[in-house]
Amino acid sequence: MLFTSPVFLFGFLPLLFLLYYLTPQKGKNLILFVFSLFFYAWGELTYVGILLFTIFFAYTFGRLLAFSNYKISVLTLAVALHLSVLVYYKYFTFILVNFGIDTKSAEAIHLPLGISFFTFQAISYLVDIYRRKTTVQKNIIDLGLYISLFSQLIAGPIVRYNSIAEQIKQRSHRLPQFVSGIERFSYGLAKKVLIANTLASIADPIFALDNAELNFSLVWLALVCFSLQIYFDFSAYSDMAIGLGRMFGFQFQENFNYPYISTSIKEFWKRWHISLSTWFRDYLYIPLGGSRKGRFRTYLNLIIVFVTCGLWHGASWNFLIWGVVHGAFLILERLGLASVLLALPKLLRHIYALLVILISWVFFKIESFADALYFLKLMFSFGSGSEIYTLYYFINNQFIWTFIIALILCTPVAQSITTLYPNKEFMGSRLANTLRVFAIGILLFASLVVISAMTYNPFIYFRF
Repeated sequence: MLFTSPVFLFGFLPLLFLLYYLTPQKGKNLILFVFSLFFYAWGELTYVGILLFTIFFAYTFGRLLAFSNYKISVLTLAVALHLSVLVYYKYFTFILVNFGIDTKSAEAIHLPLGISFFTFQAISYLVDIYRRKTTVQKNIIDLGLYISLFSQLIAGPIVRYNSIAEQIKQRSHRLPQFVSGIERFSYGLAKKVLIANTLASIADPIFALDNAELNFSLVWLALVCFSLQIYFDFSAYSDMAIGLGRMFGFQFQENFNYPYISTSIKEFWKRWHISLSTWFRDYLYIPLGGSRKGRFRTYLNLIIVFVTCGLWHGASWNFLIWGVVHGAFLILERLGLASVLLALPKLLRHIYALLVILISWVFFKIESFADALYFLKLMFSFGSGSEIYTLYYFINNQFIWTFIIALILCTPVAQSITTLYPNKEFMGSRLANTLRVFAIGILLFASLVVISAMTYNPFIYFRF
């Protein structure tokens, strides 16, 4: 079930609101848990058992960790069990293919929606119990709600149990928070259907062209559109998840912080998919030794982390290469590139970061290594390529306005304008609030109009 589907917006969500707010405090978690399972089963009925399996074993091993004298053994077994399920469904076919083994028997393996996200949440819960950063959850419904909560179940953000443990136990439901949730959800909805989908309508047809039909201008148009699309697509889901969380009393961490204004790859990973980058830092990089065991070990740890991060996105060599590119530049920045960059004007540092990010997106988007290299070749072969298609074949007025708005919104320009506005009293006045509600209403109405005519268009991160 998509957040952008009529069945979710006009069926699932209103019914959930009605039952949730009519139910006494003690029963609210059960209502949310049941509806979250239904939400998942709507799109993955066959594999809802995998989600229940994850919840059951997280609960069981969590209880064992609480009193066992062999905590490291219990944790190792628990993590291995969760990862084995993830590896089977996500990587088994990939492993067989790369070992030259017949894959006919593996073709039926389907990747359950959101398995990477809810597996990581279960693992972080168990590791935090082992580290004594959180206490064990004795109520399986409450733990099940943490792992399966529909708002961020399919595509994140990855929520740490210790960050919402108290909210699961008891949370407030205030009107201002609910209204704030509607506002954030509406903003995310507009980013997805009005911006990301419009950018996809340009990027996808160009990426679908044969190599012989591409040229310099087209590859740059496609790549810039895809780069903006994936940001607005994924940040839109995070916005909607955060907004939905607020409507039910939860406060989730921010997942994006204007990543395209970064001036280094290190800064990019502090701004992009924050919940994932911090998860890998806390549960892989630091346990491997982080930067505490000398330079060589630090660089090796970085490569391991980013190879894993790449493969987390999908069982394909192009994702692995994408991860290696980011890991390699993080190492180069540690080797001295960062010092060189600091000596340069900020604009040049920004261009450097964007260029590396754009090049890495080529490998993220294009599965064939040969096709990716050809794409990169055209990017830096000024004016070369086919003349079958021109920019005017793909560009229209709707795209131009959407592109301009996307460029503005992927920077903190709009936020800075409201912050610097001299009349602070006006910004908090009834008129300002009315204008904001009116603007959100227009965005919501425009989004619903587009949704009414929209075909199936899932979020990019659904496949992870």
